[in-house]
Amino acid sequence: MIVSWNWLTDYVDLGMSVEELTDRLTMSGLNLEGIETPAGDTAIDLEVTSNRPDCLGHLGVAREIAVLYDRELKIPEAQVAAGGEAVSAATSVEIECEDLCPRYHARVIKGVKIGPSPAWLQARLEAVGVATVNNVVDVTNYVLLECGQPLHAFDFDKLHGQRIVVRRAQAGEKIVAIDQKEYALDTEMCVIADADRPVAIGGVMGGLETEIGDGTVNVLIETAQFASMSIRQTARKLNLHSPSSYRFERTIDADQMDWASRRCCELILQTAGGELLDGSVAAGATELPVREPITLRFGQVGRILGVDVPPEESASILTSLGLEQVGAIENDQAQFTAPSWRRDLTREADLIEEIARIYGYDKIPDDVAVPLQLSSRTHRDRVSARVRDTLCAAGFFEAITLSFVSAEQAGLFMPRGDSPLLSVEHSSRRQENVLRQSLIPSLLQVRRENERHGTFDTRLFEIAHVYLKSAPGEAEAETEPVSVGLVTGLPFAELKGVVEGLARRMDGNAVVSAAECKLPQFVPGRAAELSIAGCCWGWIGELERSVTDPFDLKDAVTVAELDLALLEEVADLLPAFAPLPQFPAIHRDMNFLLDETTTWSQLETVVWDVQALHLERVSFGGQYRGKQIPADKKSYVVTADFRAADRTLTSEEIDAAQAAIVEACELHLGATLR
Repeated sequence: MIVSWNWLTDYVDLGMSVEELTDRLTMSGLNLEGIETPAGDTAIDLEVTSNRPDCLGHLGVAREIAVLYDRELKIPEAQVAAGGEAVSAATSVEIECEDLCPRYHARVIKGVKIGPSPAWLQARLEAVGVATVNNVVDVTNYVLLECGQPLHAFDFDKLHGQRIVVRRAQAGEKIVAIDQKEYALDTEMCVIADADRPVAIGGVMGGLETEIGDGTVNVLIETAQFASMSIRQTARKLNLHSPSSYRFERTIDADQMDWASRRCCELILQTAGGELLDGSVAAGATELPVREPITLRFGQVGRILGVDVPPEESASILTSLGLEQVGAIENDQAQFTAPSWRRDLTREADLIEEIARIYGYDKIPDDVAVPLQLSSRTHRDRVSARVRDTLCAAGFFEAITLSFVSAEQAGLFMPRGDSPLLSVEHSSRRQENVLRQSLIPSLLQVRRENERHGTFDTRLFEIAHVYLKSAPGEAEAETEPVSVGLVTGLPFAELKGVVEGLARRMDGNAVVSAAECKLPQFVPGRAAELSIAGCCWGWIGELERSVTDPFDLKDAVTVAELDLALLEEVADLLPAFAPLPQFPAIHRDMNFLLDETTTWSQLETVVWDVQALHLERVSFGGQYRGKQIPADKKSYVVTADFRAADRTLTSEEIDAAQAAIVEACELHLGATLR
């Protein structure tokens, strides 16, 4: 926001140097960007943060100066003399979309004479870098820069039906704006229309057909309030940004609308003549939102700032900023209501921040001991750290990727089915604008970049949020779950072993179950849906070439995507001591002939259920299909490890345990020992 020194003197006495003023403004939150010296003036460029739209006008900056230097703020009264005809007889305003435009005011001035602005007005605008157009347009720009309220002037005689209709744009509607470019509108955009057509893009820019020109005689002055999100989306979709849209995106002071309208009419009458019709035409909400009082505990001021500010001085600072004190100070606390132009003040911490910046950050000592309390890692942090340790130990490298992918990449791997994709519309994201539902596409892109630089068979993992579209009221855990994604060239069985090892690192007794997975992105027969304790944990499998080819990957890729929340539920992170074994383990291989429908998980479960004495481990030894066994049969090799803590086991003990296992497999699975 560029402000003029001469312009500021209209509202507050400036008895200080430019250097002193800019230093005080910087220390209070309006950082200095630069200073220029146009003819006879000084232009000060201030950085205004998005929470302070009240300072996007000279009056707002003057208010800050008045508070900092304890000086009187002089606001023009905006008195206007109206003619005899009522404006309601000349025009009407109708709002069909109050969600996009809650309020709209219109005034009409007849008999204006369009011409150059007076020298003082041209000098003010030129000092802050705004080109002059004509006296009426210059006044609307002047008032915008004065108070931060955007206005627009229509050539009243060019409005069909001499009326205003605020509505959503119709499908296929277009408008030529005053920048002489044509814009295609959609049904989510707010337009200002007359009886037949759009004449302005609401809150963004006026239309060329009704702009003020040399032949304009009668003028309609618009003052409105627009929904900030609607303006932001419209400006970005159209790639059309203006001083008006910049302010509407950050919200305006609705209490100030009538003053701004009167002020604009006052200056037009001064510079262009004419007669103001009596009254104004207003539509939309008539009552402004009630601002709830904020309780300030004065003891919190010293605790948070590290310096004690007397309660009376704190209250004085807040009231000088425009807050209204509700009642007296009682029990070392008081209540304050924020003014209409400070919608960013909603809680106690906001009031304390206001006290700090006006009292002076430089008065807060830098050697005050601030009480600190050691923080501890959350359960999620500890689980994530163990996941990282486990996967890094298995040869994986952690990747950190953006949450955005292209729609094409997102559609390559969708383990949750065809759920709707979430996308953003922003000029900086024209291609990769989809919030990912899976980490796999991002990791595949990283693997491709490694291959391009000569690093093949990279093992990658990432722990990050994925984003699922939800209905209103759904829990956050269901819409932004944290996933663990793995991408590697390992064979399916090896990656499954890594995943099972990860589960056991969280809980030594965790059992990972694998069921058939028919996701089309996986090679048939080389994929599984994983579960822990009956809950779906994720997916693992070898990707089809239709998934990897778009990334131009050379080798086969095996991936897994797991739910971190389930690991958090089962994780037992307390270290458990187990002495090193003192006696050797005895290994026995059992080669079972089984039905084709019998899974390894079923066989493993039966072996463990026997509860054979001293059975320490059951592992997969291999499988066989082919000659010497029927076509509907297959062979699994089970390796069983036996160990006793106090002695070396005898052959007789191992034989008895093995016999019990074989008997159970024959009984429950119809297995035959080969």
